[in-house]
Amino acid sequence: MLLRLKSTPHPKFSLCSLGDRQHCDEARAIGIPDMNIEMMMMKKLNENKLVKKLAKKYDAFLASESLIKQIPRILGSGLNKAGKFPSLLTYNKPMVAKGDEATPTIKFHMKKVLCLAVAVGHVKMTDDEFV
Repeated sequence: MLLRLKSTPHPKFSLCSLGDRQHCDEARAIGIPDMNIEMMMMKKLNENKLVKKLAKKYDAFLASESLIKQIPRILGSGLNKAGKFPSLLTYNKPMVAKGDEATPTIKFHMKKVLCLAVAVGHVKMTDDEFV
């Protein structure tokens, strides 16, 4: 279940872009860490320990259209198991908008209990910022 808030619940949200040359250049221009397919192959990220380390380092991932189908083959199922499979980056929507869309989103995994009451936020948020 995805919950979208009005503001960012954790201020130190880290985002990584997995993309082709155009998306990597755009990510560098706005200050988002990026990786292209050559970097993933050179670092041999198909080992399970390295994928887990990568998943712990970033809160969310964005991937290009051309690369998103290759990610399970290159990285294995480590990102999917961590619940951080990348969201899709398209050429017609700017990366800043996609990043702003991913930042205030929180994922819940509900198993047996279907009703959940959780306060989501941080200490510096005001009352009107909560949903």
